[in-house]
Amino acid sequence: MMDCKQALSEAKGSVDEAIVLLRKKGVSVAAKKATRVTSEGSVTSYIHAGGKIGVLVEVNCESDFVARTDDFKELVHDIAMHIAASDPKFVRKEDVTPEAYAREKEIYLAQAVASGKPQHIAEKMVEGKMAKFYEEVCLYEQPFIKDQTISISQLIATKIGKLGENISVRRFARFKVGEQNWTIAQTKSPAGEEAKQ
Repeated sequence: MMDCKQALSEAKGSVDEAIVLLRKKGVSVAAKKATRVTSEGSVTSYIHAGGKIGVLVEVNCESDFVARTDDFKELVHDIAMHIAASDPKFVRKEDVTPEAYAREKEIYLAQAVASGKPQHIAEKMVEGKMAKFYEEVCLYEQPFIKDQTISISQLIATKIGKLGENISVRRFARFKVGEQNWTIAQTKSPAGEEAKQ
């Protein structure tokens, strides 16, 4: 409550500017908490389209107390619903396999060169296309389906600011009836975390 009053005061009464200030504060709080270990949380399922698409997702936080809050449960549900709708292949950019990265980069470079662009311009075009590639396949980079103005990583950062604990998506699986393949994604363990497991 005090944060809201302070943001309104800083924004000179403008509610829109106060919201922006609160969102920025949430991101800065999230950055400070990003190194803290998340060993609690929950696994949630989401079934969509009359039982045709199903998702299991594990979202971690620092304490069992936060894992039981309505805010955390709402976040986990929203993430599961987002995964069902947008079918990401990886959790974060860092989780993209070198093979998948190289394959996409090669395709984009070949397309740019085939269009007659000089090599240095083609390489610049590839950089832009790779950013779009990450947005399409990485959960954290995707625009949130309920609010396209923020990404999933920004949604999580907002909750971190509100709940005061680090929160991260550890892994998920997405199944769709009739599809031969399914998506299973997991984050790479941060440095030093292997020893704690």
